Amino acid sequence: MNPATALLRAFRLLSSLALACCALAFGGSGAAAPPAATATATAPVYVIPLKGAVSPASASFILRGMTRAREAGAQLVVLEMDTPGGLDASMRDIIQAILASPVPVASYVSPGGARAASAGTYILYASHIAAMAPGTNLGAATPVQVGIGGPQKPESLPGASPASAPGSAPAAGDTMARKQMHDASAYIRGLAQLRGRNAEWAERAVRESVSLSADEALAQRVIDVVAADLPGLLRQLDGRKLTTAGGKASTLHTRDAPSVTLEPDWRNRFLAVITEPSVALLLLMIGIYALIFEFSTPGMVVPGIVGAICLLLALFALHMLPVNYAGLALVALGIGCMVAELFLPTFGALGIGGIIAFAFGAVMLIDTDVPGFGVPLPMVAAMSALSAVFVFGMSAMLVRSRKRPVVSGADTLLGARGELVDDLREEGWATVRGETWRVRSATPLARGTPVLVTGRNGLVLEVIAAGSAPRPSSQPSPNKGA
Repeated sequence: MNPATALLRAFRLLSSLALACCALAFGGSGAAAPPAATATATAPVYVIPLKGAVSPASASFILRGMTRAREAGAQLVVLEMDTPGGLDASMRDIIQAILASPVPVASYVSPGGARAASAGTYILYASHIAAMAPGTNLGAATPVQVGIGGPQKPESLPGASPASAPGSAPAAGDTMARKQMHDASAYIRGLAQLRGRNAEWAERAVRESVSLSADEALAQRVIDVVAADLPGLLRQLDGRKLTTAGGKASTLHTRDAPSVTLEPDWRNRFLAVITEPSVALLLLMIGIYALIFEFSTPGMVVPGIVGAICLLLALFALHMLPVNYAGLALVALGIGCMVAELFLPTFGALGIGGIIAFAFGAVMLIDTDVPGFGVPLPMVAAMSALSAVFVFGMSAMLVRSRKRPVVSGADTLLGARGELVDDLREEGWATVRGETWRVRSATPLARGTPVLVTGRNGLVLEVIAAGSAPRPSSQPSPNKGA
């Protein structure tokens, strides 16, 4: 073999070996720190606060926050809860979003002194991770009786009867309560079985309204973690493996993960304000009164615009709330009767009936006794009193105005004085209150004679000399023939 050829082959072999070593070196470093692991370790944790009653506004905020977290590639969503409960429909919207979320959700009852009562307990059971801060509690998940009868007493609820009376059954009138109880029990038991938590205690929370502190909940496998604050929670969750919707498994790397806290924007704050039952009722009243004022005084424009806006906002809010339509009809009937009192001589009958109908309708308006919802009785009394003052005050003003002398219109010309501007035979012209009128007199009068208006026939005034005794032109004098 030619020495030059052998040298060239040896050089090529050494080059190939060097390239292979470089590839193995880079490949080994890539296997030690894969991009996916780095991305998971730095993925943020989104914190969504849930403060106050669970309402359509808070449900909308949480759903939008979870969507935002998913789009940002978050590895965990933390619902920081302090709630007394709320509406069943809003609670189920939140739970459905949690169950379908590809991002794990941890419900964290915080800070100390907070609670996850009623609807909050269901949300806690539905979450992938349930956590509480020391000094917090959860439970009291009994469904509240819907309707104007108020919440049902615990001793009358199914499942709350003493063990010594196993054969006792609720009365036939409690059929709706039994349906709600069984539905709620089955719902929370299903959530407990899905997450591997204590299903027996969950049913007791529904049927007996029992509650637990944080340490007791951890001991009874109701929650997974007790953490004093959010950083402590994230340290305890680091390395935990979870399975989300669709069977997707993920491992949390939360020890050093950045946290992003979402705050309600103006839309959620505005929605929270108008969906307050008291505010919705107030907007309804303002809208109806403003529209009635606009229709009674056409051309004002501003009351019509304000009334239409308030009425539409009220209807939107009532659409999102559990409204009793009988109560809404009574409110509308009451306002209509109070307005009709201003225009019809009913001597207060319509006004009093309208106030009574409005008061009953306001009490019945929101078809639930969930804490944080409903129109407070003091506000109902105050609005009814203000309506009564307005209606009867306006009625009194209208009665007084009818007793006053006429100050405008054609009738004010009767008894007015004027002066002829030309000689009057049968008809002529005279100035009356600065205006020139065609006048008629039974006797001829000279130019410049003061005259007195005694009647009016269309655009012609009946006059007599101002020195004569005034008498209507269409009737004989009372002294005539005496």
